Amino acid sequence: MADYRLHDHPILPIPSRRQFQVTWDGQPVTALEGDTIAATLFANGIHSFGFHHKDGSPQGIYCANGQCSQCMVLVNGKPVKACVEKTSPGMSILPTRGYPTLPQIKGNTSTAPIREIKVPVLILGAGPAGLSAALELGKLGIACLLVDDKDHPGGKLVLQTHRFFGSINAVYAGTRGIDIARKLTQELSAFPSVEIWTSTTALAVFQDKKIGVLKDGKEYVLIQPEVLLVATGAREKALAFRGNTLPGVFGAGAFQTILNRDLIKPSENLFIVGGGNVGLIAGYHALQAGIHVVGLVEAMPECGGYRVHRDKLTRMGVPIYTSHTILSANGDSHVSSVSIAAVERDFRVISGTERSFECDTVLIAVGLDPVNEFYAKAKEFGIPTFAAGDAEEIAEASAAIFSGKIRGLEIASMLGLKTGDIPKSWYQTAEVLKSRPGKTGSEELPELFRGVTPVLHCTQEIPCNPCASICPQGLIYIDRSDIRAVPKFLGDNFCCSACDKCVTVCPGLAITLVDFRNDQQSPIVSIPYEFQYGAHQKGDEVTVMDTAGNDLGLALVQDVSTIEGNDHTCIVKVTAPSDYARQIAGIRVQEPVVTMPMDHYVEHITDDTIICRCERVTAGEIRALIRNGYRDLNEIKTVTRAMMGACGSKTCHSLIYRLFVDEGIDPSKITDQTKRPIFIEVPLGTFANCENLDGDSHEPA
Repeated sequence: MADYRLHDHPILPIPSRRQFQVTWDGQPVTALEGDTIAATLFANGIHSFGFHHKDGSPQGIYCANGQCSQCMVLVNGKPVKACVEKTSPGMSILPTRGYPTLPQIKGNTSTAPIREIKVPVLILGAGPAGLSAALELGKLGIACLLVDDKDHPGGKLVLQTHRFFGSINAVYAGTRGIDIARKLTQELSAFPSVEIWTSTTALAVFQDKKIGVLKDGKEYVLIQPEVLLVATGAREKALAFRGNTLPGVFGAGAFQTILNRDLIKPSENLFIVGGGNVGLIAGYHALQAGIHVVGLVEAMPECGGYRVHRDKLTRMGVPIYTSHTILSANGDSHVSSVSIAAVERDFRVISGTERSFECDTVLIAVGLDPVNEFYAKAKEFGIPTFAAGDAEEIAEASAAIFSGKIRGLEIASMLGLKTGDIPKSWYQTAEVLKSRPGKTGSEELPELFRGVTPVLHCTQEIPCNPCASICPQGLIYIDRSDIRAVPKFLGDNFCCSACDKCVTVCPGLAITLVDFRNDQQSPIVSIPYEFQYGAHQKGDEVTVMDTAGNDLGLALVQDVSTIEGNDHTCIVKVTAPSDYARQIAGIRVQEPVVTMPMDHYVEHITDDTIICRCERVTAGEIRALIRNGYRDLNEIKTVTRAMMGACGSKTCHSLIYRLFVDEGIDPSKITDQTKRPIFIEVPLGTFANCENLDGDSHEPA
């Protein structure tokens, strides 16, 4: 089979790992130590993991986060989630075909005592917010238990290869997410009062003020905290369109997990739906791994993410279609194309604008919902509870870091173990970091054709100050009282030393340096570049682009270099005519041919769109019930089995509500479904710590 593993990357190290063999559907495939089953299958070019019991439709990965069961496979006869189960030597892996036959339990089943512990503070989630809160508690010597369902701390930080925005002093701005995760984890290791349980899934909050967790996937433990902090992050919103359950359609988080954590290239030609920061960043990550980004659609007239993220894609050759929507993902057993169309302001499709593009993957990035079920239930049962990060409010990871810091001190105050008030400036900083993009101005290009000038292609008000913080001569100014201001160059073109530090530190890669000192007709332009070092060499010609993605022409490479502390951002220096040197914002990394539409449009149908992916319930089935007077989601669940699947309605609940809105139903007339008490599916025997439930032949001790 083909090998789809990454063997080099401009940012991520590629470690050497032990190789071994497993079988997939009876055929040998190669795995590496540390792989999940999904990673092993993707590495061998396998994207279809099974077939739905209802209609035999192919099933592939969707969330890569253990919250749905679309990636279910059979391992030695036992159904497991491929995205979380580790591959081990000699494993026999089979695709699911219909309902799996559960293994027979041999011998007598015994139970072990359920361990119950009390802790001053329990933190659910070891992402940026949870780690930051634990750090503040650790500094004060407060005993704290931090649990996370992944096998290492960091949350989504471990998937982020780009530099972070925000404040250098407050939240590591200018540092890559992967490095922030490492720094926070290392800092936390210095405080013995903080205990971390990885590979531990929180299952439920109970009325007796205890939280049930599954530790290491084996032991059920009940934890009773004095104070609970919920820092469980967010889940991606689902989107209804024809073909949305095909293998090859998955969320941005799943894509980044396979690419940046598992170091596997999950796609050759990618199409993105959603122009928020998540979709824009995922597109950039794809380009770094050598994946073609065919295009991106955003239903709104403008992308909702940071303008600098959008500009990064356009100047590298990615077309962005605003006021457009996806109509369908097309294919039989896997995505082979995508169909899109322009929409009016009310999001109705404009007839005649339909187009189809060849691609093998459709990445869904249409927003996030807080994972706040634990917070709501804990408040209901009277547990002293706080929320931080995305579980409190969807924002950037820099905001999650700072909100976690504040929550840590608030918890300490509640426990009576801290003196002094939290500075008001901290809360002001938190609000700044959570703020949405502000006004976007026009690009101001320097007028003087002499000396050295940094060109600040950043035109939108966002919380970010690394360029102003790093300039050794203080020539870039951002108002310290509000770091959302657009940066300004204060120099006179002869005071800049051309150190290139601002070029390499900018998280948006939105600063270039134009040097007219040697040649006023053909100045040297320093361009930040985060692709394979050595891809361009002196004497090469490259196509240079402006911020809008317009082709400015060819430029001659004079040098490719790095500076001390650059952290993988190199500088490509080119000579270009003075009439457009100041407009240069980047280098094209993919050719226009990969973004061209197909010569025909692939038709789509709306009512056969799958709404409930677990039970394969269509929009047409649910619309028919709504039109017949159904207003209670529990009744719809009973009739169709929608919302009864393994994901616990995490993906379909909001989509069903959307159908009611589309049918003109007043939301106040809708009765919501009864919420499940358990967050994620788990064998019933877990709650009794049953032993010998894996179907093996061992006798109980």
